[in-house]
Amino acid sequence: MAQQYIKIRGAGEHNLKKIDLDLPRDQFIVLTGLSGSGKSSLAFDTIYAEGQRRYMESLSSYARQFLGQMEKPNVEKIEGLSPAISIDQKSTNRNPRSTVGTVTEIYDYFRLLYARIGIPHCPKCGREIRQQSVDQMADQIMMLPERTRIQLLAPVVRGRKGMHQKLLEQAKRSGYVRVQIDGSVYELSEEIHLDKNIKHNIDIVVDRLIIKPDMGRRRLVDSIENVLKLADGQMTVDIIGGESMEFSENFACPDCGISIEEIEPRSFSFNNPFGACPGCAGLGFKMEFDEDLMIPDKSLSIMDGTIQVLGWQSANTKGSFTYATLTALAREYGFDLNTPFEDYPQQIHDILIHGTDGHIVKVHYRGQRGEGVYDIAFEGLIRNVERRYREVSSETTKQEYESFMRISPCKECRGQRLKKESLAVTVADKNIHEVTSMSVKDLYQFMLDLKLTAQQELIGAQILKEIRARVGFLQEVGLDYLTLSRATGSLSGGEAQRIRLATQIGSGLVGVTYILDEPSIGLHQRDNDKLLSALKNLKNLGNTLIVVEHDEDTMLAADYIVDIGPGAGEHGGEVVAAGTAADIMACEASVTGAYLSRRIQIPVPDSRRKPTGWLVVRGASENNLKDIDVRLPLGIFTCVTGVSGSGKSSLVNEILYKNLARKLNRARCIPGKHRGMEGLEQLDKVICIDQSPIGRTPRSNPATYTGVFDQIRDLFAATADAKARGYKKGRFSFNVKGGRCEACAGDGIIKIEMHFLPDVYVPCEVCKGKRYNRETLEVQYKGKNIYEVLDMTVEEALPFFANVPSVHRKIQTLYDVGLSYIKLGQPSTTLSGGEAQRIKLAAELSRRSTGKTVYILDEPTTGLHFADVHKLIDILHRLAENGNTVVVIEHNLDVIKTADYIIDLGPEGGDGGGTVIAEGTPEEVAENPASYTGTYVRRSMNNRD
Repeated sequence: MAQQYIKIRGAGEHNLKKIDLDLPRDQFIVLTGLSGSGKSSLAFDTIYAEGQRRYMESLSSYARQFLGQMEKPNVEKIEGLSPAISIDQKSTNRNPRSTVGTVTEIYDYFRLLYARIGIPHCPKCGREIRQQSVDQMADQIMMLPERTRIQLLAPVVRGRKGMHQKLLEQAKRSGYVRVQIDGSVYELSEEIHLDKNIKHNIDIVVDRLIIKPDMGRRRLVDSIENVLKLADGQMTVDIIGGESMEFSENFACPDCGISIEEIEPRSFSFNNPFGACPGCAGLGFKMEFDEDLMIPDKSLSIMDGTIQVLGWQSANTKGSFTYATLTALAREYGFDLNTPFEDYPQQIHDILIHGTDGHIVKVHYRGQRGEGVYDIAFEGLIRNVERRYREVSSETTKQEYESFMRISPCKECRGQRLKKESLAVTVADKNIHEVTSMSVKDLYQFMLDLKLTAQQELIGAQILKEIRARVGFLQEVGLDYLTLSRATGSLSGGEAQRIRLATQIGSGLVGVTYILDEPSIGLHQRDNDKLLSALKNLKNLGNTLIVVEHDEDTMLAADYIVDIGPGAGEHGGEVVAAGTAADIMACEASVTGAYLSRRIQIPVPDSRRKPTGWLVVRGASENNLKDIDVRLPLGIFTCVTGVSGSGKSSLVNEILYKNLARKLNRARCIPGKHRGMEGLEQLDKVICIDQSPIGRTPRSNPATYTGVFDQIRDLFAATADAKARGYKKGRFSFNVKGGRCEACAGDGIIKIEMHFLPDVYVPCEVCKGKRYNRETLEVQYKGKNIYEVLDMTVEEALPFFANVPSVHRKIQTLYDVGLSYIKLGQPSTTLSGGEAQRIKLAAELSRRSTGKTVYILDEPTTGLHFADVHKLIDILHRLAENGNTVVVIEHNLDVIKTADYIIDLGPEGGDGGGTVIAEGTPEEVAENPASYTGTYVRRSMNNRD
């Protein structure tokens, strides 16, 4: 059969230069090129957008109003396009209720499995629960104390929406007089109107009895039988003035008398009130005020300001009410406010933190209304700030209070998220939380070895087949170290993408165009083969794969490569080369080809820097770290490596960064578990340069973030024209009234909301998108107004500000980090994660160095081409050259081989990791046979000429 193509003609989205391109269908295609060259514009904003738009167009206008409409991309035509599915990095769900299990839908199958073949146990004594007969129920009720008043209730509706008129009418016709709805009792003779949109609980009152020895057992048994008939084997005994008892013909513990409701799939859902732990509403954790955050430095006394929490910062100020309260406590209990907090005996510590337990102290206080003596039972710091937090209405103040809180596991469910009744149901002696807490690798083995009874096997065969297949797909894409209970918010972009990839393989769709955005992010070279075979599986089903990627292995495995370039921004947007990997390598104009064929290489340094000192982490045991001691060299460039899930982030981000931030930057955060850290006196600050956005609104841009905009506004305010008009620097800000265009409030665009079409953004009619009013734009510096300066690219701005050293230096650093193509006023919302990270790096480079700073970067090569990685490595070495310590978590071999020192964690991911496998220079690690990283570093270093 002849090869079919996706034919793209005249693609001009963003910086694309009206390109024409034929992509072979049902092939594995890689789009590559420099960062900012237009790869994503072609893949996502053109091919995917058009595929989605055509699908939307096929729906009715009624359906489209719920889905939103996609604009037609700037392309003349695309032929041969099949429905498109995008698997990008931005679509990760950050909701704390979303887990790997729920996203892949494996958890839904487990809920069904446990509901159908799970064996219920008593949550109190652990005994297996059996069904209860009517006689057993009657015996238990008769054992209640004499004169106990009870109601026998038939729970006919549980958590169902509707008005339930027919049911109430039926109960009335059957001769029942009362009904309990949502906790309130109604006479059936009265008019009962229920809100049909709210979930209701309805119990019919079948009988009301008083327990006494001569009570007729026949009547009780008859009533129980009536209840069970009405409510499908369920009964609630409402004890007046006591706790109600649940009975079931189905499940109840004969020892403890505990009955549980019928087991349904929703009983195992932590997102449903029927299954969720009532203490934490299914989250598994609570936000609680933490003593260590409220009193960060316990070596200080109260008078030295050891209490930092909101509302108590004036505790050392004479004349404040908090000072008067603490003075009264000191007088009553005989302690001194000048004693370091850590030296107080346990009793005094408990009084200050947890209160006087109702004991009243006399507080002498002189306020604005005069002097008085107040009787106060001190509630303790924690209860006091909890009350203030509940009562405060300002969101800003609430957030300030939350910075003194930490997330701690729920005491009721111990972080397991479900009710104790649900956790007492087991399959193969494991409850649903224990199963979902296994790593995917162990879970797969557990599911294969699962031994069930013949009846269980019959019921669960289909469910087990689905679970085994889906867990297998997760293993295929290199995620065998994850657990199903892991929150999706804690996943890297690459991990989230690979989870969605596993879900798509499971769906078995054919004839689809899949568009992926760097699926190899965060993946160790060892696991690359798994990912590539998963991608090929997807292709072999009969799908087209278009992957935006910079990874060498992925390019070499692809059927077809398109190199977009030759430069970035305005200098990109053209097809430099297209064909197989060999074709790309042979193309002289292709920068990608030059790196693939080793014509250009990132050189290995001739010598490695020597450490100026050591920082030692003792007893690191956060997450999967195995109580390890780690020596971190100072004053050089260090790479922390290891397979995915080996504990790199736990060590660097959770322990190292949070400890340094707390000690050096006085940040309010709790470091991960470790015994201590030595060598802090050699450092003065820590800076984490991650890929989070530099701002959340279009008002934030590279010029404002690096601080160069302030200096540019100073230049404009210093011009003769501005002085003559009396303009200060504030006149040239688009964030405040005065110089900005008020019609669009300085945004330059106006949002027009449409009904079932997408919101339309149109340039402001008054300022024509220039953000400033006409008077402000009349002031010029070197022939350009403020709007024209912000519209310059970094490359254009360099010669323009050549004679202003302070501005030139900052713009030069943006140029050095490879961002020559971005505009000074480009909104931060349009920048990629890699671009945002490099802007942060540029801002750091432009600052005067102290030589005692620790820079921490987590996978900075994400989204970077070989040429951009080359520039990034030069910058990291520049930071280390100034005497600073650079710590980088990285999988990229070019970065690893140029580092001065490597700390390799492993050997595996998850439980199989958490130990230091190798440490030393790249040459030393390369010789270590136990290190997976060493093997790949040795190959990479041997590739050099």
